[in-house]
Amino acid sequence: MSTRAAAHDNESIIRDDGDVAVGAEDLVKVYGQGDTGVRALDGVTVGFARARFTAIMGPSGSGKSTLMHCLAGLDTATSGRVLLDGTDLTGLSERALTAVRRDKIGFVFQSFNLLPQLTALQNITLPLDLAGRPVDRELLDHLSGVLGIGDRLTHRPSELSGGQQQRVALARALASRPAVVFADEPTGNLDSRSGAEVLGFLHDSVRDLGQTVVMVTHDAGAAAYADRVVVLADGRIVGDLDAPTPTSVTDALRSMAGTR
Repeated sequence: MSTRAAAHDNESIIRDDGDVAVGAEDLVKVYGQGDTGVRALDGVTVGFARARFTAIMGPSGSGKSTLMHCLAGLDTATSGRVLLDGTDLTGLSERALTAVRRDKIGFVFQSFNLLPQLTALQNITLPLDLAGRPVDRELLDHLSGVLGIGDRLTHRPSELSGGQQQRVALARALASRPAVVFADEPTGNLDSRSGAEVLGFLHDSVRDLGQTVVMVTHDAGAAAYADRVVVLADGRIVGDLDAPTPTSVTDALRSMAGTR
C-alpha cells in the first residue's frame, strides 16, 4: 500500500472512535530546533482498531518507537493529535497524562521493568494498587494459569527466568483490562522459545480477552504473529500489511529499502 493510500484510509478510520482504540492525526515530532532539528515523525495519520494485534516496524531511526511513545502518552508531539480510547491526549497536563497511562494503558518492555523487591504477584497488582482499584481475582487466576506462572507468584524477579519475568510483565499489563497494551520489543531479551510463547500469548489475548495490542519490533518473525503490520521509514508510513507472514513482511521491508 502506498503512503498516500494508507493515509487516506486511516484518516477515515481514526474518526470512527467506536472502532479505533488509539490513533494519530497528522502527527509531527521534531527533536531539537533549527538546522539541528530531527523530524522523527512527519505527518503520520494512522488508526489501530480495537481487539487487533498490530506490529509497527521500520529500520533504526524510522520513527517507530517515537510513534509508540506519542500514542502511549510517554512523549508529546510537536503538532497533530493523538486519540486514545476516545480521549484527546493533545494538551493534557502531565498529571492528566499519568492518569490516562495508569487507567487505560498496559505496558510490556524489553527489560521487563519489574520491581526487584516485590513478588511476582505484587508486581502484577501494583498498578491497580496505586490506582486504588480492586483486583479482579478471576482475571488474575486466568492470566496466571494461561501464562504458567501460578506457582511463581510468591517469587521475586531474581528467582525467575527471563521468560517467566516477561510473563509476569504481561499479566501486569493485562490485569487492569486496559484499552491498549503497548509492547516495545517484548522478545528482545528472550530466547527463541520464550519469545514465541510471549508472542503467542499476545496474539491469544486479542482472541480470548478482546485486547488491543500495539507492538514495536524489528523482527519479521515476531511481526508475523500480528494481524497487521504498519511499516515506517523516515517518519512516514510506507507500508500497511494485513494477515502478515514472515515472507510478506521481509519482502515489504526489502521493497522499502530499495525505494529509499
